[in-house]
Amino acid sequence: MGKTKKTFVLDTNVLLHDYQCIYRFQDNDLVIPIVVLEELDKLKRGNDLINYHAREFTRELDKLSGDHLFNGGIKLGRGLGKLSIETGKPFSDEMCESFPEKTPDHRILAITDHIRKRFSRRPVILISKDINLRMKAKSLGILSQDYESDKVANLESVDRAIEMHEDFDERLISRLYEEPEGVPAADFKLDPEPHQYYILRSSKASVLAHYDPLREVMDRVEKYRVYGIEPRNAEQTFSIDALIRPELQLISLTGKAGTGKTLLALAAALHQDNRYKQILLARPIIPLANRDIGFLPGDVNEKIGPYMQPLFDNLSVIKNKFKTQSRELAKIEEMERTGKLVITPLAYIRGRSLSDVFFIVDEAQNLTPHEVKTIITRAGENTKIVFTGDIHQIDSPYLDMKSNGLSYMTDKMKGQDIFAHVNLVKGERSYLSELASNLL
Repeated sequence: MGKTKKTFVLDTNVLLHDYQCIYRFQDNDLVIPIVVLEELDKLKRGNDLINYHAREFTRELDKLSGDHLFNGGIKLGRGLGKLSIETGKPFSDEMCESFPEKTPDHRILAITDHIRKRFSRRPVILISKDINLRMKAKSLGILSQDYESDKVANLESVDRAIEMHEDFDERLISRLYEEPEGVPAADFKLDPEPHQYYILRSSKASVLAHYDPLREVMDRVEKYRVYGIEPRNAEQTFSIDALIRPELQLISLTGKAGTGKTLLALAAALHQDNRYKQILLARPIIPLANRDIGFLPGDVNEKIGPYMQPLFDNLSVIKNKFKTQSRELAKIEEMERTGKLVITPLAYIRGRSLSDVFFIVDEAQNLTPHEVKTIITRAGENTKIVFTGDIHQIDSPYLDMKSNGLSYMTDKMKGQDIFAHVNLVKGERSYLSELASNLL
């Protein structure tokens, strides 16, 4: 006996999270409430990523429907179910008593409730990234789930500390110091992933090591000072090593606030300015999607300023490492003046093709997997993209540790020979900052 087909009702936020989600439910049927189309229509204008997703899904729906209406549903493709649009439905007595206001969320619940009663022998499930809406649905006896298709199954691989081996073979540690070209990886019996970093210790010595997948060797990682910034611990040393390795085109730096992710990335970019035509440092502005930014005074630049200030603060830390008349400080100011160094909201560079660019995306944990994919696919020749963020500190209401773009990209890219990931655990901002991060 075959499995029972299900009917999934999709909330607006699911379509905005992944506008191609309708192709990810196997042979089950999908329903889009009419109120979802109303919400997408309100979001289709604008330059933010959420507006782009609204437009893309609407175009996808238009291609599917052609000249046909959705009566009875439209087949989504081979091995897939049908997609239909459900018009508004009256509130049941229970819903009227529970939710007197007919908000978009409550209208979606009313439609889902109607479908559930119509298909009493088939599971009807509301898919939403809104936790509160899922709780409301369950209170009415409606099955409800998060959108799981792009969630990371093994979060530990993203959030783990650097691998450390105590009581390691002292002869191998000595060879890493004696053989600058590296030692065959097979001698170490570590089963490393491409560009994995290690701390190896014996009773008398220790070494920082890196696995080079192209040459299949373990090599020693040395401390490098980049544009006035010196690494304070092994994790920062590994981060700088990855950032200045020319063969690495994609890097993920994760870790809590104060571990130095963005500062190291910016310093490494400045250190290699002769290798790239431009350095871009960007971050998503989450309040734009929630429209909070409109309440701030001033023009667009003045509204955006507070959200971009942390990036300018990192640049100031680097500037303060040099004297007023220094060549390095003059160079930074010249790069800012000529547009070779640009700090900007992420939405402002969407659609650009990025060639010969060192591109740093800060606060990447607030991006969806699709947004991260869109950024990476813009990379042209000789471009390095660095994503930094703290997967424990997510501002978007519809993302979590497993579904955000930074976790997703880090998990999917693991094992590729042009990618490296370092998770920074030790805070270096201050003793007070580290204490608060750990205890509060």
